[in-house]
Amino acid sequence: MMRLSELTQAGRAPALPLNIQLADAAGPAELQLFTLLRVLPGQRYVGAGVWRGRTVLAKLLVGGKAPRHFQRELNGVRLLAEQGLTTPQLLADGLQEGEGGWLLFEYLEGARSLADDWADVESLPPLADEQTAVLGQALGAIAHMHAKGLWQEDLHLDNLLQYANRLYLIDGAGIQAEQAGRPLSRNKVLENLGVFFAQLPSNLAPFTEELLVHYLLANGEHGLPMEALQKQIDKVRAWRLRDYLAKVGRECSLFCVQRGASQLRAVRRDETPGLQGALDNADALLDQGHVYKTGGAATVGRVQLDGRDLLIKRYNIKNFLHACKRFWRPSRAWHSWVEGNRLLFLGIATPKPLAVLEKRVLWLRREAYLVTEHLNAPDLIESFAPYVDSGEVPEEQLQTLEHLFARLVAERISHGDLKGHNLFWHAGQWALIDLDAMQQHGSDASFAAAHQRDRERLLRNWPEGSGLRAVLEARLG
Repeated sequence: MMRLSELTQAGRAPALPLNIQLADAAGPAELQLFTLLRVLPGQRYVGAGVWRGRTVLAKLLVGGKAPRHFQRELNGVRLLAEQGLTTPQLLADGLQEGEGGWLLFEYLEGARSLADDWADVESLPPLADEQTAVLGQALGAIAHMHAKGLWQEDLHLDNLLQYANRLYLIDGAGIQAEQAGRPLSRNKVLENLGVFFAQLPSNLAPFTEELLVHYLLANGEHGLPMEALQKQIDKVRAWRLRDYLAKVGRECSLFCVQRGASQLRAVRRDETPGLQGALDNADALLDQGHVYKTGGAATVGRVQLDGRDLLIKRYNIKNFLHACKRFWRPSRAWHSWVEGNRLLFLGIATPKPLAVLEKRVLWLRREAYLVTEHLNAPDLIESFAPYVDSGEVPEEQLQTLEHLFARLVAERISHGDLKGHNLFWHAGQWALIDLDAMQQHGSDASFAAAHQRDRERLLRNWPEGSGLRAVLEARLG
């Protein structure tokens, strides 16, 4: 049996089951926690367990911030219940000085989040009926919440649960009230809807107004001008991107990051068990793998790890002078790690960046390694080779290339070396590789010049006067 306060030392993955002594008005009792659904080490542990013979969803809050977090959660849960909104019943709660706080909810066994439902339909064509059904449900629930004067700060599909033909609102810590019982003001509605729409894939951006109808059918209190809503969406998207890119370089739920005088390594947390060893033996793996490029500034090869094909790119130090130029600034591997995650977040196709390692000597950078997914796919040069003279490229590939260019323009992203060998046709998309020189520009002026260089670099892959080049010149603006 452990005390609640001992969870502050339990780390990210404590051994289960956890037997924790709690007490409510009826006296002390044991909570036996069998699964953990979410962990913020030393602060928050959420999981399913048994309390007084009943299966419950437990939220355990420990550490110095526990009283504040407990009160926020409790206030939000009460607001939802008082306004008659569907939310799991709070069965018991408590806050003990020096120990922490806890809230026990009815357990909705077999419930599915709308995020689960969305994952099943996300790959369908934009705004397919199945997608509309999921997003329409979400917007209807948000509308009912706004009509009661409440909003969810941490608004996402994981906080909406399907259970017994009802949609449940969860996560009371994010529930806020402007004036409970009276409709939310238009400004708050626009801000909160901006949070929701900013999380949707970019290919749904043209359908915002169509989707908004599902909200207005449930809450028509305010007229919602699209220009004002789009401004909020853009604002939230920019913030979310900054927040995500900050996480790729620090220890968090998504990434395992270690910094020291001898190395910097970052690994996607769900890839950590397999890739930690790979980083330690990257040179040996490259020696055993299929090398595409060797010598000079970089060595690139396909390697196998536990039956899985990966790509490792080693950024070499060529000589003493090269070392002097590189040791003081972030490596090209790190730059590619950040930019690959940027593209991934924005929904622009690229091999998924899995891990990065910078070797260091007293903090001074030496060789660096980037590990990504391997794409077993043809590049653009190979894909378009049959059409150089005729220019009769399959329309799907042309439209997808146009769409990629449009997305890069919308996000003001330049590649820096957009030759045909750096674009791969994979899963019906053109995926960008070799992101060493990629940049997201802060102004239209700097982007325009860089984008023009990208376009010209791509067109130089084919001779002037060829049918293919003429088609691409026309289609790519």
